[in-house]
Amino acid sequence: MNQMREKAAINAYLKLLQAKGASSSVLYKRSLFLDKLNLALADKVLDGNEYREVIELVMDTIPADDWHENLTAAREFYPFWLENIKAIAVINLNPGFEVKPTAWRPEQVALKDLWSSLDSERFDTSESWPLKAYAQALRFEGADMALVETRTKLAKIILIRLRGAPEQNNKSYRTAVDLTLPLFNIKHNRSLFLVVVREFYYFWTGNPDAVNMVLKDDKGNLLHHFLVDNPSLR
Repeated sequence: MNQMREKAAINAYLKLLQAKGASSSVLYKRSLFLDKLNLALADKVLDGNEYREVIELVMDTIPADDWHENLTAAREFYPFWLENIKAIAVINLNPGFEVKPTAWRPEQVALKDLWSSLDSERFDTSESWPLKAYAQALRFEGADMALVETRTKLAKIILIRLRGAPEQNNKSYRTAVDLTLPLFNIKHNRSLFLVVVREFYYFWTGNPDAVNMVLKDDKGNLLHHFLVDNPSLR
């Protein structure tokens, strides 16, 4: 098993984080996760599908509270593993590397309780308009009522999990999603949630092309909501 490629990529990634001011604690936690990733990636073809499959397997060994930080490392490390200098530069500019631990996180809750509360939950105007626009777009694309209802409920989960975030931005969205993912024990349901995460993001941010982004891909994976912001890494 040859791990030289992965070790070189890990060293390059951690050096960049250190140069950007990451603390020794952050670097240590990232290195622990990347050591696990290193073993799983050794001798794999430099391919996005291979990487995503490995991430799916490795994340199942990670405690739920650590999902956001470790998925952040997985996203940021990806172009280093690919040796894609251009993509590294893109991330460096926007949205950048996350070098400080995220202080805010959504409240702990069981998925069963969250799901059962959706029908009685009240949503304010800022929450309701992206929900309505998303549902309308799904119907416009020919989705049946059952599909619209299911995906709208999953979008409601995202909105509920975002409540209390200090800022309503892509970082908060990503944090809320990352810490909701481990609630889904059934892989198919998790994949569907990630499809909604990707589609709904455009409506939540008010993207004028949001209607053109629905029902384009029924496959969801743990890195897809990152690739929304970074098309050069698809």
